[in-house]
Amino acid sequence: MIKNSPVEEISFEGYSFYLKRDDLLHPDFSGNKARKFYYFLENDFPDIKKIISYGSAQSNAMYSLSVLAKMRGWEFEYFVDHLADYLRDNLHGNYKTALENGMKLTVGSLKSTEAFDIDTLFIEEGGRQKEAEYGIKLLAQEIIEWQKENKLDELNIFLPSGTGTTALFLQKHLPNNTVYTNPCVGDAAYLKKQFFELEEDEKTHPTILSLEKKHHFGKLYRENYKIWLKLQQQTGVVFDLLYDPLGWRTLTAHPEVLHKPILYIHQGGVLGNESMLPRYERKYGM
Repeated sequence: MIKNSPVEEISFEGYSFYLKRDDLLHPDFSGNKARKFYYFLENDFPDIKKIISYGSAQSNAMYSLSVLAKMRGWEFEYFVDHLADYLRDNLHGNYKTALENGMKLTVGSLKSTEAFDIDTLFIEEGGRQKEAEYGIKLLAQEIIEWQKENKLDELNIFLPSGTGTTALFLQKHLPNNTVYTNPCVGDAAYLKKQFFELEEDEKTHPTILSLEKKHHFGKLYRENYKIWLKLQQQTGVVFDLLYDPLGWRTLTAHPEVLHKPILYIHQGGVLGNESMLPRYERKYGM
């Protein structure tokens, strides 16, 4: 059983925030991926011997699935469309740790429509599937209990999104609060499409916030690096370099949502900084 994650009070750029530290859930199995994959950790799967999934070679989901497979004693095969020569020759970050956990990497395409053996569990890229609701509902219950304990009648909640799965199921189970999110992969229309694939009822969808300037996922932006450094300097907390900088930039660009107490969800993923940080340092320096 994963213990409740703590909530801290922080200040950033003159604003006060509550910070839900899901990055501290478990030494190895933490963040939003632990929530998404919690169903597969807690329930019995007597016939399952193997997990198959796909995505990028430094994916947070890939790393978390390698931990899950190791915990359950399952094999884990992961598909990537491309593996950079530099990463192949210089193991680091999520890729290195997933390999150490026993992951078998296959370079090649994989589609969710493919047929799998009865002993194989297929996980969509980023954990975007109905089973994710199980662990995210528990997160929502933790937030409700914390909110009652702290006598907060109103609360806005914010977290950046890849597939949007966490934000979607949080809003579904927090009907009395507003969940805000921003797209990190694609634009608002893409994120909305992800919501509809899991929940047809638009009333349960979170509210999407965006920046005016288009953002390309995985590209290095000076503004992202600067706010990441500022966050560490002002809060003492290390955030993910891929999602959180854009999340905080978007949140602080929309002060209208800050008129209520706001809870930011720290979704982990900081192991990925081992690959992102050297790229930023080479491009922009410290």
